[in-house]
Amino acid sequence: MAASGTNGQDAAGNASGSVSDAVKGNWVDRLAPAATRPYLRLSRADRPIGTWLLLLPCWWGVLLAAAADGGPSLYDLWLLVGCALGAVLMRGAGCTWNDLTDRDFDAAVARTRSRPLPSGQVTPRAAAAWMVAQAVVAFAILLSFPAQAVILGVGSLVLVAIYPFAKRFTWWPQVFLGLAFNWGALLGWTAQTRSLALAPVLLYLAGIAWTLFYDTIYAHQDKEDDALIGVKSTARLFGDRTVGWLRLFLVLATTLAAWAVIAATLPIPGLVLGLAGVAGFAAHLVWQLHRLDIDDPSACLMLFRSNRDAGLILAAALLGAGLLQLV
Repeated sequence: MAASGTNGQDAAGNASGSVSDAVKGNWVDRLAPAATRPYLRLSRADRPIGTWLLLLPCWWGVLLAAAADGGPSLYDLWLLVGCALGAVLMRGAGCTWNDLTDRDFDAAVARTRSRPLPSGQVTPRAAAAWMVAQAVVAFAILLSFPAQAVILGVGSLVLVAIYPFAKRFTWWPQVFLGLAFNWGALLGWTAQTRSLALAPVLLYLAGIAWTLFYDTIYAHQDKEDDALIGVKSTARLFGDRTVGWLRLFLVLATTLAAWAVIAATLPIPGLVLGLAGVAGFAAHLVWQLHRLDIDDPSACLMLFRSNRDAGLILAAALLGAGLLQLV
């Protein structure tokens, strides 16, 4: 681990080593052994919203497939647990990779210069070893899934590898994030059914539109620093037209999600509950739009984090749609 700065501070002048946009009083800062904290921060364990946003499409895929297959089983319970463990590990590995590739950019942005690599808490070599360790354990969990899902899971690594570089060559890096973060909709369905179909593809596309919605909000936190260092984003591209674009992504996400529920050919009670979940998901996104102030970074961060609840609304409805068939 890299040496700290003077007076017990890291290279960013942060005495505690905590990251500026982490949840205050998070468990890493309070409870984790001191030696593990920089590595847990690399994995964003102190900022769990990203894990939720990676996990929820996986759960959508598993639960929609289970609802279409007569209701959830004990095997589906393992898939939900396995997806959760895999999301924690792969989000950690992906964030470590992202921080390795972006450490020079992060050092130039106020919100990110306190991260472990630019602040000097962790060396690049140690970060790379940590990334590999997380990926290996995640792969071991993936091997418990059917072969078709294992192949899909390995295929997602290409998208994970490309994403950190997208902001260098396109104004739409959020598309690449969406492609990677919502791959679980395909994987979850395939793990449950051992095949693909129209429904998970629609769910995947809905998730990509959702990512464009929430990550554009997130990117507005850094738009001024991004402009100075030449980093591209949809927030910079849309500017004052952001709300109009977000309305479009909202409509696309909810329409595609509703189509996915219909394409899964659920029994009528499950179909109604599934569509009600889509309506609740849509209502949450509308609420976010009404609260949005693109020039208030703290409000943008709060709304971004609230997307966990939006995704859980749909997941709960899909779970209910499956459970109805067991009654």
